Amino acid sequence: METTVDTAKQLGLLPDEFESIKRILHRTPNFNELAAYSVMWSEHCSYKNSIKWLKTLPRDGSKLLVKAGEENAGLADIGDGYGVVFKIESHNHPSAIEPFQGAATGVGGIHRDIFTMGARPIAALNSLRFGNIADPKTRHLLKGVVEGIGHYGNCFGVPTVGGEVYFENCYHTNPLVNAMSVGIVKVGQTVSATAEGEGNPVFIVGSATGKDGIGGASFASADITADSAQDLPAVQVGDPFQEKKLLEACLELIPKGALVGMQDMGAAGIICSTAETSAKGGVGMVIHLDKVPMRQQNMKAWELLLSESQERMLMIVKKGREKKVLEVFEKWDLPCSEIGHVTKDGLLKFYMNGTLEAELPAESLVLGGGAPVYERAFETPAYFEKINSFDASTVSVPKDLKKIAEQLIEIPNIVNKKWIYNQYDSMVGTGNTSTNQPSDAAVVLVKETGKALAVTTDCNSRYVQADPYKGAMIAVSEAARNIVCSGGTPLGVTNCLNFGNPYDPQVYYQFVNAIKGMGDACKKFDTPVTGGNVSFYNQNPDGAVYPTPTIGMVGLLDSLNDKMTLGFKKEGDLIYLIGKSTNDINSSEYLHKILNIEFSPAPYFELDEEFQMQEAVLKLIKSTLIQSAHDISEGGLFITLLESGFVNDLGFEVHQSKREIRNDAFWFGESQSRVVISVDQDQKEKFETTMKATKVPFEQLGKVNGKEVSINGENWGLLSGWRKTYDEKISSLMN
Repeated sequence: METTVDTAKQLGLLPDEFESIKRILHRTPNFNELAAYSVMWSEHCSYKNSIKWLKTLPRDGSKLLVKAGEENAGLADIGDGYGVVFKIESHNHPSAIEPFQGAATGVGGIHRDIFTMGARPIAALNSLRFGNIADPKTRHLLKGVVEGIGHYGNCFGVPTVGGEVYFENCYHTNPLVNAMSVGIVKVGQTVSATAEGEGNPVFIVGSATGKDGIGGASFASADITADSAQDLPAVQVGDPFQEKKLLEACLELIPKGALVGMQDMGAAGIICSTAETSAKGGVGMVIHLDKVPMRQQNMKAWELLLSESQERMLMIVKKGREKKVLEVFEKWDLPCSEIGHVTKDGLLKFYMNGTLEAELPAESLVLGGGAPVYERAFETPAYFEKINSFDASTVSVPKDLKKIAEQLIEIPNIVNKKWIYNQYDSMVGTGNTSTNQPSDAAVVLVKETGKALAVTTDCNSRYVQADPYKGAMIAVSEAARNIVCSGGTPLGVTNCLNFGNPYDPQVYYQFVNAIKGMGDACKKFDTPVTGGNVSFYNQNPDGAVYPTPTIGMVGLLDSLNDKMTLGFKKEGDLIYLIGKSTNDINSSEYLHKILNIEFSPAPYFELDEEFQMQEAVLKLIKSTLIQSAHDISEGGLFITLLESGFVNDLGFEVHQSKREIRNDAFWFGESQSRVVISVDQDQKEKFETTMKATKVPFEQLGKVNGKEVSINGENWGLLSGWRKTYDEKISSLMN
């Protein structure tokens, strides 16, 4: 089939890119070759509109065991001869069209990134965004996504230990489904995604290949439209039981010394895995596509190249060790086929029944090689004028605080998400320590060492919308704060950068400045960015979604004895606020959802103050001076107090000390870098002496009491009444 610039455009390539391909090949590509470039040079695979800025993020750290971006996932040292492997990725567009399979295969894909490196996944997290939950479409998407995550994770046998869910109108058409996986591996037993050694055989193992998922990488690199449902074949179909067998087979094979390299087949399937492993090793491959196990008859060469069928791996095997590979996969009853071999010429040659169907230089296809790199124009978003014109003094200070609090406790972004997380198996593997006594981050035991990992996903996208630079710094800081409040020391970051169309200069402004803010915060916390995912083209009919640079962070607890939980422990304990109280209601749930003010600046935040506050909290935990720690986030101080009380059904009696601060800002404002802690009365003097030495502001708010909530001397009723509303809101909306 003759290809033209129009063919290229239909496949999502720019006219200049078509000309570049002709120059690389010194000829016009055939359709198979053009299809291969269309997926490999798509945004999803090549990062062509983002890589320039991604390279500015801090990528090195003393705890990293591989360089950022060098392998499928980040790898950090946790001591005792073990490393933690972690990554987060998006599956937004598939979930918008087919929520169950879109979310399920997103979970499956991120776990494969972990065990492709030789690590066993021990924890899963997610970060989700939907439209207004009162809308039937949102409820349909939420139900499907949650079922998909739960089905795949529960069957695969990895606990879902944490996550976040937000509901904002801008995600109505285009929900966000970000999945994170965390695994453990012995240092020195990792597998690289590299091909080398002329003549070494190439195997495809795992599920047979079908037509599901064809063009998925291109599908992820275009706006969602009313016609996107016609692209349903671009959504993959997952089989968690097949992936469980694939996991066990891969981990059994690795110690046998038969592997040169291994790469999972995610976006862009066979063409991506062969190209990336070959380019990394500076080699080529001869691949016989007719030897690929197929689920459907008469599949064409380009369909086999581009299919994103799930639960598949590409393996480069040491010549002479083929029998070991075949034995392991026969034991696990999984397809395993030798489909080609490594060459030294750097060319990928794909044959079908003896006919050469495509011949491509591997290096020309990949990120860091011949894939294009663009620097897009950006300009200050027009809506910033509305943000800058906001004046809090024009907002009346409420006289009835309790009435506001009763409205706040019903906001979907604030209430208990147990309708969601009860569908996830959080206890499989018995490593999750956070089920009954939760911490701000999930704390997962590393059984091999006795240490524990604190893991979290965080991003308040409305803050990023208000100020991309500051909002991204807050996302990193909140992730670190959650880990510190759980007793951990932050190790590293993986990110999932969800933005609108990069060709829109105002969207690209958000992206560039969010990267700058993220980079500055990661440097401050010494948490290098180990990798992740960029997801552009997240749009709704009125424009882009909120910029959502989701932060996945991993921290380390040297001992489970260091774990700190968020719940008040006993009556009589003193309640303190650590951090600066400010006269700030900006971008709060109170301002946005109750007062319906869409445009306001990001909340108060200073990076140095945040860092000093976290150091103080970690010192208090290590010195066993506090009973609980819970950071202030959505809903402000009042919601934080309630959540601390709910865990052990303990009420509280607190007062506003700073009368110069408006009462709505004090109780419902979301200024950053603040933590509520509780202290045994016997430790009061030692606690206050320690805090004074840190120079971090703190104040006593009151004490833990029986079953009631008392604010400024006024009885606001039983804690159980507040909890009933908090616990049941999502369930009542969904049912």
